[in-house]
Amino acid sequence: MTTRDLEAIVDDLLVLPFPQEDERAGDRHSGPGYHVRVLRASQDFWDDGLDVVAAADEEMDVVFQALATVFTARWGEAETIDLWPYLQRALAQQPVIDLVDQQTPVEEDPVPEPINQLCMLSGRMLLWRRPEAGRWVALTVGQQDRELPIELLAAVGEASIP
Repeated sequence: MTTRDLEAIVDDLLVLPFPQEDERAGDRHSGPGYHVRVLRASQDFWDDGLDVVAAADEEMDVVFQALATVFTARWGEAETIDLWPYLQRALAQQPVIDLVDQQTPVEEDPVPEPINQLCMLSGRMLLWRRPEAGRWVALTVGQQDRELPIELLAAVGEASIP
């Protein structure tokens, strides 16, 4: 896919209605107030060495930078959002079971989607606010586990970024 093709996919996400419940459709995961789409994925790395992983990471970064340049030209400078605090918060909110199987209550609001998904895959994302659409657009590159593919992800959301 070309940069123009990827740009068109993100443009479609900007106008695609949000579903009332979580749903998956191909490379897209959507829910109330968000869409996340895998724009490109590398191979998996079950039997590959570090040189193969590094080459795939570099290739994904080139595509990420090209698309970010297009969006910056269209919408202005992106905000860099550090996702690590969201990951720490999400992990801290996991229920803790004590010895008598009682859950410790979680006092904070949960990390909203799609930030919750994205922080599990990446440490940062670029974000462009689209106030005329009532949405924001984010790009990130992430990997769920070192053996799994490296993915270029686009996210569109309507909730504020806490």
